[in-house]
Amino acid sequence: MTEKVRPRKQFAQHWLKSEKALNEIIQASQLQSTDCVLEIGPGTGILTRRLLPLVQSLLAVEIDRDLCERLTKEFGRKENFLLVQGDFLELDLPSLLAPFPAFQNQNKVVANIPYNITGPILEKLLGTIANPNLEPYDSIVLLVQKEVAQRLAAKPGSKAFGALSVRVQYLAECELIYTVPAGAFYPPPKVDSAVVRLVPRQFEPPATDTRQLETLVKLGFGEKRKMLRNNLQSLVERDRLSQLLEKLEINPQARAEQLSVSQWVALANELGDM
Repeated sequence: MTEKVRPRKQFAQHWLKSEKALNEIIQASQLQSTDCVLEIGPGTGILTRRLLPLVQSLLAVEIDRDLCERLTKEFGRKENFLLVQGDFLELDLPSLLAPFPAFQNQNKVVANIPYNITGPILEKLLGTIANPNLEPYDSIVLLVQKEVAQRLAAKPGSKAFGALSVRVQYLAECELIYTVPAGAFYPPPKVDSAVVRLVPRQFEPPATDTRQLETLVKLGFGEKRKMLRNNLQSLVERDRLSQLLEKLEINPQARAEQLSVSQWVALANELGDM
């Protein structure tokens, strides 16, 4: 059924056709009959069909007008389905949903999102370190590029651990659930994909100055090959930073990817007390 619809390159469309991958997404979502779900980019509706019988309401946001017509024909009469046509990144959903109280206050996100806008979508769903989403979702399950999923769930000291890892892991617990091969899509993308689950939560202990933490992470990962004290010399004098690192029991010669999120927070808090 998916192959009858021609994917559009401008929207980075790749139709998922793997039942195994769909099962993994549904299982990772841990859906309840009381859940109100947001699906970004439903495409041909292959995931939508699986979600609708399991949830109280499903809000789908699709940018492609032709696909919206197709989705409306198939699901338009379902009482727990609402389709919004537009760019998820640009839409003001709370205002648009004012006439539809049953579809407000979504508590979960389940979606196969366009890979070319993964970063902006994550930021809209989670917020930023300095400006987190004040009404966080219970969980966010996304099908993303495998490399991105690895970065989101990376551990300190690994090659995949970077600024994205710190920024997202400060806002949510991140878990790579299942790797999806390129052949699970039509047409197959040039990379493998993965299902990732994000569970937003308050980081403990929190950063006392979240803007300071954001700046610190950005500068710290500016040049990954350099030691942290070199990357941060525009913010704090090298000898002073070495003293702080020793106080926090962090190797003064450490590079950015070797610090855990907790250590980044502790360093930001120490700098804030200077």
